[in-house]
Amino acid sequence: MRSDAAGAPGRRASLQEDAEKGAPATEPLGKGEGLVWEEEEGRAALILTFTLRNARKAGLSKTAKVFETFEAGIHHLETRQAKKSKNTADDLEFFVKCEVHNSDVSILINSLKKVAEDVKTIREERVPWFPKKIRDLDKCHHLIAKYEPDLDHDHPGYTDPEYRKRRAFFTDLAFSYREGDPLPRVEYTVQETATWREVYRKLSSLYPTHACKQYLDAFQQLEKCCGYQEDNIPQLQDVSRFLKERTGFQLRPAAGLLSPRDFLASLAFRVFQSTQYIRHSSSPMHSPEPDCCHELLGHVPMLADKEFAQFSQAIGLASLGSSDVEIEKLATLYWFTIEFGLCKQNGALKAYGAGLLSSYGELVYALSNKPEHKPFDPELTAVHPYQDQTFQPVYFVAENFEDATAKLQKYALRIKKPFSLQYDPFTCSIEVLNTLQKVKNTLGQMKEELKNLCFALENIS
Repeated sequence: MRSDAAGAPGRRASLQEDAEKGAPATEPLGKGEGLVWEEEEGRAALILTFTLRNARKAGLSKTAKVFETFEAGIHHLETRQAKKSKNTADDLEFFVKCEVHNSDVSILINSLKKVAEDVKTIREERVPWFPKKIRDLDKCHHLIAKYEPDLDHDHPGYTDPEYRKRRAFFTDLAFSYREGDPLPRVEYTVQETATWREVYRKLSSLYPTHACKQYLDAFQQLEKCCGYQEDNIPQLQDVSRFLKERTGFQLRPAAGLLSPRDFLASLAFRVFQSTQYIRHSSSPMHSPEPDCCHELLGHVPMLADKEFAQFSQAIGLASLGSSDVEIEKLATLYWFTIEFGLCKQNGALKAYGAGLLSSYGELVYALSNKPEHKPFDPELTAVHPYQDQTFQPVYFVAENFEDATAKLQKYALRIKKPFSLQYDPFTCSIEVLNTLQKVKNTLGQMKEELKNLCFALENIS
């Protein structure tokens, strides 16, 4: 028989049985004080307060046994004398931050009530797991498989065993990749390069008249620095280095169309998950899923623009810890901006969306008089229905990227979250600003940056 963490066989089962005998619901802490943070591997972070009478005697050891039995990892513990106490020396109030398995949360709390008083924690308000360090993106690889050649009967490559075998090779590359690894270099076949050539040649003929200025400037640099040309499919490693130097964005390989939550989370770290496979040769002008033509010709040039990079990261940061409903709205915003967005330049409409800039037919259509053009308003855009099988009947037009970013950030502030986040570019990590000290630290950093700007202005003047 296996002994539990407390050293007595069956103690966990005994505590579970006692805890399940109708203990009252737990009382909530104040707003923002208590949250269950969903963690990987089924564990959750938990905040608890409780009072122990005669803590220095049996109370403390009994309480410790409860935490030990459920293998709770205690991250922070504070004590103070109880406010209402007959024996101030032995009656203590506890504040505990711990990590416990999701399935044990309720049982642990009710077990505490057997040995402590005034046990308080949160209502069942869970924060969806999100990456907090850039290496956590190794876990953000969940695919939407409905468009893949193995499953979609309408996919151009469904009946082509060689193409499906090649796709499996690219899938293995992406799933084997870990943060910090060199980006895999691919030796593309003659047929793959021929498909790229046809797409590249036709689209590049439209760019001078249909693409925005930011795209054209970056595309010219990519041709010069990263091997963008008809007879060469650029390597992610070279392109990622180019982006890193200009906007801090970098690439990592993706196996296909990712779930909106995983994909948007990557943008928060200025990481773009990019496929490396290419569309089937029988359909060079259309792909039912993202491929390297879409990523390299549609997305990459715009990610080299600082204002656009800021806009992209803002959507990613807004997604972290958001509910499924909010994720759907943010994914729709992403669709109508980063994928199919238009902007005004010199009195004319220009394309900046990757879905347009990698599709000859829709690029021509979007800038014609056939579809409806509406001003970009995040509140309206986020709930507007979209098409993923045909051209859009409506496109949203931004005045400029600075204006679009300001509107998006204002929209993000309205997303209901009981916490705030800060991206640290030095450590490529996300800080949850859930304590006064963390807010003070962040404010201190901002003050230092403001001082540097003031000195710069003095030197200029």
